[in-house]
Amino acid sequence: MTQRLLGQLRRFSLSLPDGVETDSWGHPNFRAGKKTFAVYEIYQGRPCIAVKLPAPEGERLLADPRFYRTPYTGKHGWVSLLVDHPVAWSLVKSLVLTSYREVATKRQVALLAGSRRRVR
Repeated sequence: MTQRLLGQLRRFSLSLPDGVETDSWGHPNFRAGKKTFAVYEIYQGRPCIAVKLPAPEGERLLADPRFYRTPYTGKHGWVSLLVDHPVAWSLVKSLVLTSYREVATKRQVALLAGSRRRVR
């Protein structure tokens, strides 16, 4: 299941304007240009996806046991979602898109708005 989810995450993230994949700290990082917006990693033996969210949204999600504050970067708005159980792709997609908008430049966000129909 997690490999399928990683494939969906990869395809979606790379479809975003200037979306690129890098390998940092031994796992896939997805960036808008030079700024990371999503990370797929194994933390304490469990697969998860980390995203950067606006403070109110991130804090709200932490009440859900599937989420936790991302180690090291959580103080900067990063929240991780455990994905070793069935997770709705619509949730992951929404989180990744919100995170992308948090780090993307104005030009990238404008490109995203122009290509919204093509982003799946």
